[in-house]
Amino acid sequence: MNHLPIKATRHRWYNRVMDSLEDLTKELLGLPLDQRATLAEKLLASLETLNPEEQELEQIWAAEAERRFRGYQDGKIEAIDGPLVHRQVLTEIE
Repeated sequence: MNHLPIKATRHRWYNRVMDSLEDLTKELLGLPLDQRATLAEKLLASLETLNPEEQELEQIWAAEAERRFRGYQDGKIEAIDGPLVHRQVLTEIE
């Protein structure tokens, strides 16, 4: 039996996958502009999809932002200049 070392087997698998990806890329780049644009939108959207934990965190921060904004509108929270806050934070962590 001809056994290849695991590293060589992985290398060959990786090369096949990358060759397939390169072939697919060439084929996709040959699509008409409107189809490439649609594909690009779908690919970008797939990268922006949040997992359930990220979605929950996003909802928590959105609720906190709403709470703070309402507090500001109601006069319960004072607005502070952003650059001033950054200077204060930098001073505290140095």
